[in-house]
Amino acid sequence: MDKVIRKPADAVADVPDGASLAVGGFGLNGIPETLIRALHAQGTARLQVVSNNCGTDDRGLGILLAAGRISRVTGSYVGENKEFARQYLSGELEVELVPQGTLAERLRAGGCGIPAFYTPAGVGTQVADGGLPWRYAADGTVALPSPAKETRDYGGRPHVLERGITTDFALVRAWRGDRHGNLVFRRAAANFNPLAAMAGRITIAEVEELVEPGTLDPGQVHLPGVFVQRVVPLTPAQAADKQIEKRTVRA
Repeated sequence: MDKVIRKPADAVADVPDGASLAVGGFGLNGIPETLIRALHAQGTARLQVVSNNCGTDDRGLGILLAAGRISRVTGSYVGENKEFARQYLSGELEVELVPQGTLAERLRAGGCGIPAFYTPAGVGTQVADGGLPWRYAADGTVALPSPAKETRDYGGRPHVLERGITTDFALVRAWRGDRHGNLVFRRAAANFNPLAAMAGRITIAEVEELVEPGTLDPGQVHLPGVFVQRVVPLTPAQAADKQIEKRTVRA
């Protein structure tokens, strides 16, 4: 039951080339920065990433992207990263854009064993009808368009069929966690981290504060340890290393 692995490099050592990864975080908030850096140092390549966004040019998943280690991204937001745009438009990177709420539900559904579900989001657009550029050719033409999806009417309203997502591994960051893998997320870090953790067959969580089993109030646990296979405690310096993309202040 003790799932603690002290070294981040040891926790990601068996992530192979070509693996699929669900990665938590929202912008740069709540991203598993330490695990991402360990994966980068390891040299793992051809990764297929599912995440709300792909970090920035020099933080988060942007580190793996800049090194050419990511081959495919499923996400809902692609701003803040010029290298992402360059690779996508030049045909180096395959990208599946998904409405944000749909992406969240696809991860949750996959983690709950639900293979597919219907949603009204995307009906009447290329999300449902197909034709979104998943991959461009070097000359700027569309090399791989998205396929059309099944639609049905429910209650007199059209809905599109979306598939649940499961991945080989998941990388997440939690505020507090115990040795059994029970996790508590703080504020905006609770957006995608629990969902990404549910979708991974092997979920690795870096935690800012490691506590002993029984310390966490069961009613405050956001993700039970059944979804988590490995827990990596962060050093105080690693836990304090947090950034946001932009800071806005009022006069």
